[in-house]
Amino acid sequence: MFQGMEYVYEVYKEKSFSKAAANLFISQPSLSANVRRVENRIGYPIFDRSTKPLGLTECGKQYMQCVERIMNIERDFSDFINDWEGLKTGSLVLGGSNLFSSWFLPPMIAAFAARYPHIQIQLVEESTVKLTKLLQRGMIDLILDNTYLDPEIFDNRLYQEEHLILAVPRSFSINKDLKEFQLSVCDIQTGKFLGSDFLSVPFSRFRNEPFIMLKQENDTGKRAINICRENNFDPVVVFEMDQQMTSYNVTCSGMGISFIGDIMVSKVSPDPNVVYYKLPLKDNCRNICFYWKKGRYLSRAMEEFLKMSKK
Repeated sequence: MFQGMEYVYEVYKEKSFSKAAANLFISQPSLSANVRRVENRIGYPIFDRSTKPLGLTECGKQYMQCVERIMNIERDFSDFINDWEGLKTGSLVLGGSNLFSSWFLPPMIAAFAARYPHIQIQLVEESTVKLTKLLQRGMIDLILDNTYLDPEIFDNRLYQEEHLILAVPRSFSINKDLKEFQLSVCDIQTGKFLGSDFLSVPFSRFRNEPFIMLKQENDTGKRAINICRENNFDPVVVFEMDQQMTSYNVTCSGMGISFIGDIMVSKVSPDPNVVYYKLPLKDNCRNICFYWKKGRYLSRAMEEFLKMSKK
């Protein structure tokens, strides 16, 4: 019943017979015939050909779930065999949001590739929500993220701790009254600002200022809202973004205040047009972790990458 599933799955991925046929290097009529044979063996159609893009029937949805489970089993066994071959063949799919895929994962990948040049590495850059779905479906091996993922579904390994700080455009007049609370880039990069000698900014002073917030499904967005409400106000939101890096760039342009991690300041070139402040400790500390799907075989490639990426 699952003979020829690779043809069906390619059509499902591309939502197009023509694109799938091109990927498989076969003609479209040949691909259509292969898919029809599978549907005939099942006794029901897999694809709803009346929709654009191509959709799945109810039977097709169940079929695809089974196919993905089969593919995950095959992949786990392939990873096991690759381990026996001393990492001379194999693949590793990594995922991260814009911040992690731009500044953190590339040097780790470079070091890993230098040691294991035969391992094919793919880097997927997406929002945390999409990355989590791909990880759960087994389409990604590891993601690096600063959100909290359900330990019933995902295993994790700590990479480092992160603290949220406030980034404010230097042009905002409120900065004139808060000079004693301002942090230097060096204070942030060295972690000195975490000491008791550095005061948290009186956050309620920002109640009437414009904020660049992340969407509520994002961990930073949730924490930012909590911090505002702990200080008895709802923020004036002028923009709502998907990723922390984007919100910071908007702050650099002078359009609003954003919540960023201290690790961003350590990786991204500091902007002279931004002033930084320490936030109240509650809700501003979190872990950056590598995550993988719970229960899956942890291949040697994954283990070696995790080992090499330890801080």
